[in-house]
Amino acid sequence: MSHIVILGAGIGGVPMAYEVRQAVGEDDRVTVVSDSPSFHFVPSNPWVAVGWRTPKQIKLDLAKMLGRKNIDVVVSAAKRVHPGENAVELANGERISYDHLVIATGPRLAFDEVPGLGPLSGHTQSICHVDHAEKARVAWDAFVENPGPIVVGAVQGASCFGPAYEYAFILDTELRRRKIRDKVPMTFVTAEPWIGHLGLNGVGDSKSLMESAMRKRHIDWVCNAKVEKVEPGMVHAIELNEDGTEKKRHEIPYAYGMMLPAFTGIDAVRDIEGLANPRGFILVDKHQRNPAFPNIWAVGVCIAIPPIGPTPVPTGVPKTGYMIESMVTATAKNIGDALAGRPVEAEATWSAVCLADMGDTGIAFVAVPQIPPRNVNWMAEGKWVHVAKVGFEKYFLRKLRRGVSEPFYEKQIMGALGLKKLRTD
Repeated sequence: MSHIVILGAGIGGVPMAYEVRQAVGEDDRVTVVSDSPSFHFVPSNPWVAVGWRTPKQIKLDLAKMLGRKNIDVVVSAAKRVHPGENAVELANGERISYDHLVIATGPRLAFDEVPGLGPLSGHTQSICHVDHAEKARVAWDAFVENPGPIVVGAVQGASCFGPAYEYAFILDTELRRRKIRDKVPMTFVTAEPWIGHLGLNGVGDSKSLMESAMRKRHIDWVCNAKVEKVEPGMVHAIELNEDGTEKKRHEIPYAYGMMLPAFTGIDAVRDIEGLANPRGFILVDKHQRNPAFPNIWAVGVCIAIPPIGPTPVPTGVPKTGYMIESMVTATAKNIGDALAGRPVEAEATWSAVCLADMGDTGIAFVAVPQIPPRNVNWMAEGKWVHVAKVGFEKYFLRKLRRGVSEPFYEKQIMGALGLKKLRTD
């Protein structure tokens, strides 16, 4: 009997648990370690932050959900991974041994890298976690009673720019519905070299499309921005030239601000030689396997992917939902094959399929593969994207409640484009 331990219970961790449960034997144990008793659907956090959703609507009880599939749940943060001992030390004092470990923790949110950033000890809001989004909603309710300038964006080292754009457009939509948009100057501050870069060097016509969308909504922007510090009511940012030299200093006032932080790996894996890079992201080969410790695997935001070319201000590469689910499927098959003594051969399709809500419309893009040059490089805008995003939320939560992990919508999009499915044979 083997024991497979999964660290993390998010968009990567829960599907990972379902798929590996199917891939291994009935006598093998599967345990999920989570720092929360609940799963929450991260893509809906921008809606929570303006009151379009409640936390309860996007949260699921892990023990109830996973227990039906004979998957154990331990609620505790991971304190330290000990690869040489095949064990994970937990913050609650427990120690869990494993035969195979899958790291699916998502990131550590590095608010501390910019003074004054973040909702915990800083002055800005966040939509990275449902608890942050609920706090942002409380601040938003107070803001609309006494509106003023808004700053939204992503600081240096951020790697997931889509939610920042989404939130800016959602705020614009909500302000128009309240008929107070004329009272609220908005500025988008980003580490990207240009609007629509997305950490991907753009997708299709993303630059012109996103710039047009910002102009239509009267949202100003500052690119190549290194946020120096955040004070109450003021963001201090340095705009850089293409060669990295200082171009201009900005002092941007705000009455409501949301800035996405840089990501790092979690503390439990930092500084473990061979396991993680200097930022704490897990090193994996094309089979999602760590080269130094072959019984450790990783999926999702926590894996190391090099940036797509240099930028004046550091920008990371996003890991989108389709990409994560393809990692999950490959990893589950590979663990099953490894336990059965078969060659490990499955590879994830590192492609990006994304639906970005804009309040009353939306933008969809497909990048295959995610890293250029690409076979498919497409982006489009339309109200259908907003409808599809709402539908995807309901579908994803429903399939997790049912205990399945079929990436239906993503496969339909890939099939419509005539693209190959995940290589698992």
